[in-house]
Amino acid sequence: MAEYILNTNQLREYCSTLKAGDRVLLSGEVFTSRDAAHKRLSEMLKAGEALPFELKDASIYYAGPTPTKPGDVIGSCGPTTSGRMDVYAPMLLDAGLCCMIGKGERNKEVVDAIKRNNCVYLCAIGGAGALASKCISECEEIAFFDLGCESIKRLIFNNFPLVVGIDSKGSSLFKKFF
Repeated sequence: MAEYILNTNQLREYCSTLKAGDRVLLSGEVFTSRDAAHKRLSEMLKAGEALPFELKDASIYYAGPTPTKPGDVIGSCGPTTSGRMDVYAPMLLDAGLCCMIGKGERNKEVVDAIKRNNCVYLCAIGGAGALASKCISECEEIAFFDLGCESIKRLIFNNFPLVVGIDSKGSSLFKKFF
């Protein structure tokens, strides 16, 4: 297993290099999106509407940060279970999404879309949201404000620790070790 220090704007270039189990310290722009936001994004795509952020080569973190304490950039920001987004993920990957970040396994349709689009699924450590928030230097709410913690936010990661869960060839950390 290899270790990489990457910026999000390098992910597309590195997708075919990264292997399940590799460690990645990721920096750069990432967008949060969970169930309700994914549903709206997919409806917008189906309707041919412009999305609130450029999906091409973007990275989405399946997280809904807790309220921000005074003096902090963001509240606790740990990953949510990725499987809840599986119904929407193939459409987003086919539309240009490069990277998904969350926790847990993905279904066959998502793995097939990862392979088809030369993408990657990265896993964050569940239960360590307070620690993860220390690797985020900016947080800006950009869309679906009515969703509260599940609104879409633009984050800037700084050496956010991740593990390649599913690589662009479909190899899975979950099948490899469990």
